[in-house]
Parts: sequence; structure tokens; C-alpha cells
Amino acid sequence: MARPASQTETPGSERQGSELGEPSMSTTTNDNKSMQDFLVSAQDLTLRYGSKTALERASFTIPKGRVIGLLGHNGAGKTSLMKALVGLLPAEGQLQVLGLSPRQQRGALLEQLCYIPDVAVLPRWARVDELMTLMSGLQPRFSAERARTLLKRTSVGEKDKIKNLSKGMVTQVHLALIAAIDAKLMILDEPTLGLDVLSRKNFYEMLIDEWCDGERTVLISTHQVEEVETLLSDVMMLDEGKLVLNISLEDMDKRFIALSHDPATAEAIASAHPLLRYRQQGGRSAAIFDGAPPADIAALGERIRPSLVDLFMALTRNPALQAKNV
Repeated sequence: MARPASQTETPGSERQGSELGEPSMSTTTNDNKSMQDFLVSAQDLTLRYGSKTALERASFTIPKGRVIGLLGHNGAGKTSLMKALVGLLPAEGQLQVLGLSPRQQRGALLEQLCYIPDVAVLPRWARVDELMTLMSGLQPRFSAERARTLLKRTSVGEKDKIKNLSKGMVTQVHLALIAAIDAKLMILDEPTLGLDVLSRKNFYEMLIDEWCDGERTVLISTHQVEEVETLLSDVMMLDEGKLVLNISLEDMDKRFIALSHDPATAEAIASAHPLLRYRQQGGRSAAIFDGAPPADIAALGERIRPSLVDLFMALTRNPALQAKNV
């Protein structure tokens, strides 16, 4: 689990905002691969609601077999991006999902992906088995047998009515129905919003155990950073409509460095570059660097792994970074 958020902090950076999006998943299309080699490929993707820009010139690719966390504060552009991926929002720039145009080929696309929006609603009058029958008629890749297998992991029966289930149970039913679709890509927009801790844990365990197989990719939008860190292979961070980070956790651990040190050395370390964030908690202090700090600074502390929460707080809503993005 990620470490607790800091009590005090002083952000700063010498890097340009565009460099913070430097990818492992790639923010540009690889010359040796075509767009069809990726499940999702976007170039200069811009999304607008009238005069308001929800996402600005984002470029990225998403390969198969990944569990990707789409992280950002409320209003950062997460839901807008997911709506664009499933064809619910017009887009400027280039966007392909499973080799298809989400807007122009939406019918074919929806047969090949799974999507749970941020407000997932199932008809309250229906029984679970009736929903499976409905799904069988609507989705050619749906397997009722697979859905029954998934439901056995829950306390929900096939004859149960949705109106008699708790919110956590309804979410598990929704996941069982969606995960029973033979698809390559699953898109989840705040799937555990409003659930208690146990329900969230059960949801993610079921998702990882029963759907992720090394070939399929899951894109999970959330601001519950601590809860998903151990599940993820990659991270995409949005901040005020800009993609500020797109990287695998493996490369993230190599690129970002945290130093735990005695508060007596605080002044020297807090003034160093390329410092992203400085915090004090308890009797120790910690600094996070984008890249290796100067040798004399590194010698002042012990290198530790920065948590995803620390990086999230360093790279989003950071006035110093936002100024460099102008």
C-alpha cells in the first residue's frame, strides 16, 4: 500500500511539462509498429464541451496485457477520455480503439470491449438471470456460462432481483456480466465509487483473478490511488486536461527517486534540482526527484521507493509545473 500523504510540502521542478509525459507505453506511435499493434492509439487527441477543453493534445498508445490506472483529480478529464474511447464524445486529432474509429464504427467497437461508466445502473425490476438472457441477445460475445461461474464468487443468486441487492452486490453483478464478454479491452470509470472498503477489495480481486490473463487490457479510472497501486502495470496521470505522465510502474521506479533524510539537511535538499516534491512527516523528511539528484545531495539521504500517491501529488495541481506548461 502507498504511504500516507505528507503533512507539509514544497513542490518544484526544472523539467518542462511536456517531459513529464515521457512514456513507457509511449506517448507517440512507434515507427516500428502500426496503429493496429496497439489496442488504443491517440495522436494530438483533444476533447471539448463547447468552449471548454476537457483534454488537450494528448498522444499515447495502449498495448495488450496491461492493467492501466487513469489517475486524476475530479475534473481532470478522465471521464471525458473514457467517453471518447467508447464513442460517446467527438474528438479532434487521431483516435483508434481496437483498430476502429470510436465514433464512426461504434457498433462494431462495442462488440469488442467492455465498459462500466462512472454511474453504473442495472434495471431494478430485473432478476440476475433475466439480465443474463438480455445480455445474450444484445452482445454476441457474451457467455452466460461464464457469467454464472463469476457469480459463484459472490453471494448473489441468479433469481435475486437487483432492487433487493446492496450497492456492492449490484457492482459485482455488473462486473460478472461485463467480464463474461470475450473482449480485449475493459474500460472502468470509477467502478467502485461509493462502495465500502470490503466491496472495493472484492471487486478488484474478482477483476484481476477472473479477467486479466496477460492478453487483455484493463483501463481503470480512479482517484483512489492507494487502493489500485498494487494492481497496476502502468499509470496515466491527467491534470487539468493534460496528460502529465504515461509510464509503466517498472520504469517509474527507475526514473523517480525519493530520498529519506534527517530534517537537518532539509535546506540543502529542498533547494536541489530536479526536485518534484518535498515533504516532512514525523521525524523524517523526504524529497522526490525526477531523475537522479546531484551526487552531493544523494549522499545526504537514503534512497527509497516513492509511492504512487507521492508522485500523484507532485505532478498534479502543482503550480510550478502548471506554470511551465503555459
